[in-house]
Amino acid sequence: MTASLLDIRDLSLNIGDHPILKGVDLSIAPGEVMGLVGESGSGKSMTALTVMRLLPFAAQASGNVRFDGIDLIAATEDQMCALRGDDIGMVFQEPMTALNPVKTIGEQVAEGIRVHTGAARAEAEERARKMLDRVGLPAEKFPLSRYPHELSGGQRQRVVIAIACALKPKLLIADEPTTALDVVLQKQILELLKDLVRENRMGLLLISHDLAVVTEMADRITILRHGEVMEEGETARVLSEQVHPYTRQLAQASMHVPKRGVLPSPLWGGSANDRSAAEIVRRGEGGGDIHPSSKTEPSSPPPPRLDHFASQSALADPPHKGEGKDGPLLAVKSVSRLYPGRRLSLFRRDTPVHAVDDVSLSIAPGRSVALVGRSGCGKSTLARMILALDRPTSGEIRFRGETVTGKGEAELKAARRDMQVVFQDPYGSFDPRQKVERLVTEPLHLMEKKPSRAERREMATHALTEVGLSASDLDKYPHEFSGGQRQRLSIARAIITRPKLVVADEPVSALDVSIRAQILDLFADLNGRLGVAYLFITHDLTVARAITDDVLVMHEGRIVERGATKEVLDRPQSQAARALVEAAPDLHRAIARKMQEQG
Repeated sequence: MTASLLDIRDLSLNIGDHPILKGVDLSIAPGEVMGLVGESGSGKSMTALTVMRLLPFAAQASGNVRFDGIDLIAATEDQMCALRGDDIGMVFQEPMTALNPVKTIGEQVAEGIRVHTGAARAEAEERARKMLDRVGLPAEKFPLSRYPHELSGGQRQRVVIAIACALKPKLLIADEPTTALDVVLQKQILELLKDLVRENRMGLLLISHDLAVVTEMADRITILRHGEVMEEGETARVLSEQVHPYTRQLAQASMHVPKRGVLPSPLWGGSANDRSAAEIVRRGEGGGDIHPSSKTEPSSPPPPRLDHFASQSALADPPHKGEGKDGPLLAVKSVSRLYPGRRLSLFRRDTPVHAVDDVSLSIAPGRSVALVGRSGCGKSTLARMILALDRPTSGEIRFRGETVTGKGEAELKAARRDMQVVFQDPYGSFDPRQKVERLVTEPLHLMEKKPSRAERREMATHALTEVGLSASDLDKYPHEFSGGQRQRLSIARAIITRPKLVVADEPVSALDVSIRAQILDLFADLNGRLGVAYLFITHDLTVARAITDDVLVMHEGRIVERGATKEVLDRPQSQAARALVEAAPDLHRAIARKMQEQG
């Protein structure tokens, strides 16, 4: 029997008086991939941080954690500094917070190489260049002199993966390594990780909420819930047999399809018998709630009536889908965004970059549209222009019949009230010094009539309840939440004004499958009941299929295909759309393949 590279026995972790991990057992052999799955807040990332010894100040760990024969809990900080980045690499969940914003990507990849190997600067930079090329960032398109803010979310994640893999570690801990990546690049990165495992007999601890990805990658799987191991074993056996009720709930939730107009009653104060599919999945078949903070009494009061605060136009009866008195809700006409090339010398610049190139689209009231495409194709740039956070180089954007391009903040106030956003990086969109109540109620300053202090708190409480959090979270800070929980806070902030359009940039990419099902149900309910329209920017074609009426496929700044979601995704015509569809992970196919591999 092969000796374990990483061996965790009876690991318990408390932060203050709060238990986080409870007797966790986990082992990884050289050349083995272990999948660690569970809902947001189950302790997956804290398990990884315990191995890296990057725990919060008040954390107390007990048990046995051994890596390559070294007792990590008893190791000194000097010993850990020698291990981190060299023998143990880690890909963190949020790339922008993992990267240094004042250092170039070349410096950051080369830094670990120089520290651990003593290589000269030129040698380290050459190795960094090769590693960046291997993760899909060739130097001719992405020079080492670029800074993180000059890259898209998916490109930043590739830089983080390059840093973690540059020294070919014995153990790689990948915490949601493909969350920010499009499906084509996700497939490439997963193949890269597989190659590194094979070439170097590297152990891989893959933390993910995507069961299809874990099934494709992992030899064995460990399922965590509330800090405890529910089930562990060979991936094919665990996910095909689904012996434990919680495993069954996760599998059901990962394949959940939201139903428009189905009201998640316990979240809104209705009868407990009218639960949505997500609520049924969340509560399970006698297994208890997957997430205890998502419980709400059936008799909970409705939120304060927004007609005391919002404009009449925002509260009119929702139009029938696709209909509107004054044409489309949003109209984008021949919009382009040109960025000047990098300065090569005092008088010379590189070729300008067309981030968005002559894009036109429209969204009718109540319509839900997906914008899909490769990482860096211009999706987020287009979204920023629609939200009037960036100005187009040319073209026009109209919202509710009014031009928004070129207007000042005072003139945009009404548009901002009816058009909200859920950003891709939840932590980066919050002021870390502010508590949740203030963060969630930020959009209320746009109301025509300002709510009172008590009304603001009540509205914030209800918004949190709608996304599976609770009133007790109002007085916490963003750092006290997991990545998935922070994304739920972003969604609560976006829906608190009951907008007519929500621009959602990868809104569920950081969520575990159970909460993802709940959030998609919530999005679908707001769409059917209040007429909220959506522009979903997503790389997850499952989300596009489940929640949207139409899809736009974007490639290198242009819309290359558009049409009804089912038509485009079932019968893609463009090469870009075909590549996305072919690379999309599928849980059923993944389980069948894994069963063949594992006999």
